[in-house]
Amino acid sequence: MSARVLLELTDVGFTYPGRKRPALEGINFTLEAGQRIGLIGANGSGKTTLLHLIMGLLRPDTGRLLFQGKPLADRNDLRRLRKAIGLLFQDADDQLFSPTVLEDVAFGPLNLGADPAEAREIALRTLDRVGLHGFGPRVTHKLSGGEKKLVSLATVLAMSPQALLLDEPSNNLDPATREDLIRILNQLGIGYVIISHDWDFLAETCEEIFAMEQGRLARSDHASLHQHRHAHPCGEHPHHHGC
Repeated sequence: MSARVLLELTDVGFTYPGRKRPALEGINFTLEAGQRIGLIGANGSGKTTLLHLIMGLLRPDTGRLLFQGKPLADRNDLRRLRKAIGLLFQDADDQLFSPTVLEDVAFGPLNLGADPAEAREIALRTLDRVGLHGFGPRVTHKLSGGEKKLVSLATVLAMSPQALLLDEPSNNLDPATREDLIRILNQLGIGYVIISHDWDFLAETCEEIFAMEQGRLARSDHASLHQHRHAHPCGEHPHHHGC
């Protein structure tokens, strides 16, 4: 295995208890350091299940998952993975739980062993990085949806992950915050997997794309990132990106 491979899934399958149809079936997938992947598919196709399985929130029924070439055998292995791979939930309210923004962003570094002063410095620096300078004292639950999304991202970035898994990060964002998020992701310098229905967002942030259908994963034509069909108010027509 290449030293650049962070994650490798081989013939992975998973079925939710009480259901007959597998949520994931025969999944083969690798994520290398610095690789930027988009993941598309209809609701219920298994995209979020895949991310949760990678993070150890679910356990595969079949196949194997390797992190840096080693299987996840116990809690220490999971802890090692979760330190290296950051997960951004689809709903920011599922990620934020502290009274203030600073406390939310500092929680990760504190949990990793930073002292309070160091954690505060990391949190403030990370908030600056996502364009939220001065937001530390703000009350988290009073923020706008877009602000919560950026704070959620800051909570993950504050732990200096090697890669990110992002579940529908552009959902319900205003245009300005969406552009901010695109800029931040393109400047990160680490790999990630983005679940999104937003083709334009994926075209601006990802280098390749995979599609999920009924629990199966397939690499999509690279050209589909740059030529696809949109539903517009004036009808559907081909759309071409300039990059």
